Amino acid sequence: MSQAPDKTQLRHRMRTLRAEAAARDPDAADKLADLFPMKLLERYGPVVAGYVAINEEIDPAPLMQRLSRAGAELCLPRIEDDGRMTWRLWSIGEPLERRPFGLSEPGLDAPEVNPTLILTPLLAFDAMGNRLGYGKGHYDRAISSLRSAGRAFACALAYPAQQIDSVPSEPHDQPLDWALTPIGSVPLFMMRNMKALNSNDAGPGAA
Repeated sequence: MSQAPDKTQLRHRMRTLRAEAAARDPDAADKLADLFPMKLLERYGPVVAGYVAINEEIDPAPLMQRLSRAGAELCLPRIEDDGRMTWRLWSIGEPLERRPFGLSEPGLDAPEVNPTLILTPLLAFDAMGNRLGYGKGHYDRAISSLRSAGRAFACALAYPAQQIDSVPSEPHDQPLDWALTPIGSVPLFMMRNMKALNSNDAGPGAA
């Protein structure tokens, strides 16, 4: 069976689970802002990509305000006419354009930048950092481009219910490095590295 139908069904289920989680935890955005490990900004900043929440995504606004006060340069994604997703510098309070699909994005006059710390919305993730998005591939392509040019640390913002056992992955999918939920952090890159080390230890020639 191909992975596309699996992902389609999973997206439908995770939208429902995310909506239920959002209804149960109206203070999730403030909890994220309080729990965010500032060492990530020190290590992977200073340019931080946020997003403007739609539907039941966790709102990153309180966290972005905290990061801005700590010296971060903020930017937001913009879907260009050619389909590329770029990041444009943005400061809290600056007006945004209303764009297709209900998105609010910086205007074309905002400078384009390459963020080093990317806060990402999603539908689901697993312990290996596999991310289930909305099926358009915007984040995967944009993060891949950033990583090919330098460093880019991807941190998901999610409800605990959005972590599942396994997310179907494809070669072009870009793994997450970290996930932050209203109950704490999930250091995905460490878990991925640990699994790789354990696999090597259990390989041919292992005692």
